[in-house]
Amino acid sequence: MRLFTAVPLPDVVIAELSAVSLRLQSNGDGLRWSAPESWHITLQFVGDTYKEHYECVVSRLRAVSLPPVPVQLEGLGIFDRTGVLHAGVAIAPELLLLQRRITASTEACGFVPEARTFQPHITIARSKDRGQGLAGLKARMRVQPRFTRFIAEEFLLYESFLGPAGARHEVRERFPLGGH
Repeated sequence: MRLFTAVPLPDVVIAELSAVSLRLQSNGDGLRWSAPESWHITLQFVGDTYKEHYECVVSRLRAVSLPPVPVQLEGLGIFDRTGVLHAGVAIAPELLLLQRRITASTEACGFVPEARTFQPHITIARSKDRGQGLAGLKARMRVQPRFTRFIAEEFLLYESFLGPAGARHEVRERFPLGGH
């Protein structure tokens, strides 16, 4: 199983991102646009997991006890190195604490935290050619959208399935925030 933890998005934010995505799309833009049902804010990519590790991960994640987390999306951006159009997420202290607690929990099950700095975002599109399709997109991104602030009441454990059309994600477990 390929697992990751993430904050799901509320319907209002999905609608706002959908409007932005539709406005930016154009025929032959060389981009693979993410489906709204796949949008989330990754907290930790756990990776390939065996059954015995899965049970450890779930048990440890159930022990994460934090209050709900305020989340504010920022403007659109492009990760040039990977050819990704994304909506940035403000790094609130509460979100950073949640990410660190989750990482510490899975570390106890043998998973090594990523060395990269936590950069929360929502992937909206990927360039099929590592960035070439993004040139025209930058010109259409002049006006930055505003997104509704929300409170994350839970985080999820997803299983990711890779396919030719991109990744498909299924929720495996839900972990409420705000006590048990």
